[in-house]
Amino acid sequence: KLAALKNYTRTRGTDAASLLRMAKLGVAIDRWVADKELKATAIQCWSALEEFYGVVPCALMSMMSESLIPSACETDIGGVIGMLAMQCASGQPSALLDWNNNYGSDPDKGVFFHCSNLPKSFFERHRMDFQEIIAGTVGKQNTYGTITGRIRPGAFTYCRVATDDLNGAIAGYVGQGQFTNDKLETFGGYGVFQIPDLQGLLNHICETGFEHHVAVNLSEVAEPVYEALARYMGWDMYGHDA
Repeated sequence: KLAALKNYTRTRGTDAASLLRMAKLGVAIDRWVADKELKATAIQCWSALEEFYGVVPCALMSMMSESLIPSACETDIGGVIGMLAMQCASGQPSALLDWNNNYGSDPDKGVFFHCSNLPKSFFERHRMDFQEIIAGTVGKQNTYGTITGRIRPGAFTYCRVATDDLNGAIAGYVGQGQFTNDKLETFGGYGVFQIPDLQGLLNHICETGFEHHVAVNLSEVAEPVYEALARYMGWDMYGHDA
């Protein structure tokens, strides 16, 4: 497992002790996935692991998602369902991202970001680093293991699945967009995106109470995902491109 980590991404700058802890955690997770015959996972990624074990699980989760066992951070079960749905439709890895902020004054552009655990195939270039957000709380030495880089330009599908607790139902939304080449310098896993009528989509997300997480897949599969989740699963799905 240690060799697999080193072969997966550039680990220069990450100390040997942290890499070994990651490898041991990876073996434990792999055994759990095999024993339970899991198709996907959602992991409570902070802050217990950093405080009591001394690494972030991001690289291990990235490796799982890349190998088509999607893994969502922050124990986001709805997020990993969206990841799995798009993976089933496209045969390609999915990631979980944050709707993060606007991009300049363009109403149809924004920034996706995560710390990150994105599959390496999402990136133009990638490397292992420490998790800059939580490092201020638990210390830099306890936060190595993220996969950082910029998402490569191209088409993508986004999907969010969540429980509508007030109505006792499952709801979601799905649509398509483009990652662009617009200039952006930050940390973690990130990319500038463009979605037609983004403001209308954001209004829908906010007014219906969806979380800040969204699953993304570098493919164009909104139509089959909508059909599967709305028609066959019977969930209350909003198709932004419909």
